[in-house]
Amino acid sequence: MTTRVGVVGASGYSGGELLRLLTCHPHFELTLACAGTQAGEFVTDIHPGLLALDDVRFAPTDVGLLADLDLVFVALPHGESAAVTEALPDCVKVVDLGADHRLADGAAWQAYYGGSDMAPQWTYGLPELPGRHSLIAGSTRVANPGCYATAVELALAPLVAANLIETDGIVVVAASGTSGAGRKASIGLIASEVMGSMAPYKVGGTHQHIAEIEQELSTVANAPVSVSFTPLLAPMSRGIIATCTARLTPAADEQQVAAAFTQTYGQEPFVTVLRSGRVPTTAATLGSNSAVLQAVVDHHTNQVIVLAAIDNLGKGAAGQAVQNANIMLDLDQTLGLSMIGVAP
Repeated sequence: MTTRVGVVGASGYSGGELLRLLTCHPHFELTLACAGTQAGEFVTDIHPGLLALDDVRFAPTDVGLLADLDLVFVALPHGESAAVTEALPDCVKVVDLGADHRLADGAAWQAYYGGSDMAPQWTYGLPELPGRHSLIAGSTRVANPGCYATAVELALAPLVAANLIETDGIVVVAASGTSGAGRKASIGLIASEVMGSMAPYKVGGTHQHIAEIEQELSTVANAPVSVSFTPLLAPMSRGIIATCTARLTPAADEQQVAAAFTQTYGQEPFVTVLRSGRVPTTAATLGSNSAVLQAVVDHHTNQVIVLAAIDNLGKGAAGQAVQNANIMLDLDQTLGLSMIGVAP
């Protein structure tokens, strides 16, 4: 039996990646692709690679039509999802790729997103975090994590869970491809500005993903976690590489660090911890739902450095959304998803 699904915000990069994955999914029937201002246009006029949808036109975002579906993916800009999700009946399962339903703290929402009041928090959809798979399986509403947040939380969760690092003053520097900024035109994202250059942005603890990173890692640690996060814009279309540095606790050693990652991710199909001597690359994750990790102890400073690579449109957005939907529907979480990148 197939599941009838729709995508809201299907003209964006994450929405387009969802369409790509859904056309190949063995249990999902792509029934509706909604795209506000592009309604009426052919899907392939916006996403020319989606040749299987060459005769399909984008539909308007009609909640009445969406209410007849089994599951809806919402891939709208932050602050716009709640208006759609609140209008959907409880019988429709929803995965929201925006930030609207990620946070529990209204003050954090106001600080990092501003605007209207915060929408209700949903189950946070990072299946590899401790205890989350079963919570997602029992939920009809799931908030997909942010792309940077996914990489950082996967990198640090094993260490905070095992009390192997100090939870204050963690430093993260991460670079993302330009698709992470969305499809809206911006001078700072045109090729002549980006190619051959890297630049930091939202410096000084202002990036919105800090709120959910600290929220989720604090839950795993059962203690407050603080993170200093500096994002970088990299001259590539997709991919994230994160470098996460934290002080080891006095009793921690290299063997314990390695064991924490093995115990946490040994049975997880989408997380690969590299053998000693190798480092993650964004190219290895391109087009996949995989996260690639490596942890290295810096004995000189008694710190651990965890490197994480993901595809920001895959495990950082659309791929993870499909993984969550699979779990919500009691399907194998790997259905319709690749663990293998396509580079070069």
